Amino acid sequence: MLAQATFLKQEQRRNPGELGVWVFVLADMFVFTMLFCLFLHYRNEDVFSFNESMKKLNLHYGMINTVILLFSSWFAANAAMAMHKSSLRACKRFMLLTMLCGLSFLVLKGFEYSEKLSYGITPYSNEFFMFYYVLTGIHLLHVIIGIFVVGFAWIRLKVVGGEGIGSVGIENAVTYWHMVDLLWIILFPLLYLLPLS
Repeated sequence: MLAQATFLKQEQRRNPGELGVWVFVLADMFVFTMLFCLFLHYRNEDVFSFNESMKKLNLHYGMINTVILLFSSWFAANAAMAMHKSSLRACKRFMLLTMLCGLSFLVLKGFEYSEKLSYGITPYSNEFFMFYYVLTGIHLLHVIIGIFVVGFAWIRLKVVGGEGIGSVGIENAVTYWHMVDLLWIILFPLLYLLPLS
């Protein structure tokens, strides 16, 4: 009886998703950490130029995108909770809202890139903007992949139902999405707020 109770407690405390997803997330975070460190190194070499360049970023775009991704994380977490409660309809609705937030992020980032390019600001303008385009571009790619990952889970849930994908499948998608959001939570102050401090 005691062994069974211990097993149940361990089962309840398991990490969401599969180990392979966590290995990928940690590896991806490691790569981004190296890029962040490289950015900070170059910034320390030329603080004035980096700070002046950072002032050319539109803080409103960054703030709105941050709010969008925070909402998307909340929707994604609610999708996972709904799946655990076997509320497939709520799970699908929250996953759809997560994808809509992701698409909104893409559209707004497109406007931001377009604005920068119209002012002649490209990755070749200086080192700061090279990092800006590389870091936000790689993150943007992660958002696109995240939309497809969540979309694939949503389609499977719609077509084959809860038994076909299971809560672990939803947790995998949500874990990836949270990583995408966490990366932006680091990128936003690094690129938009650092010169204000």
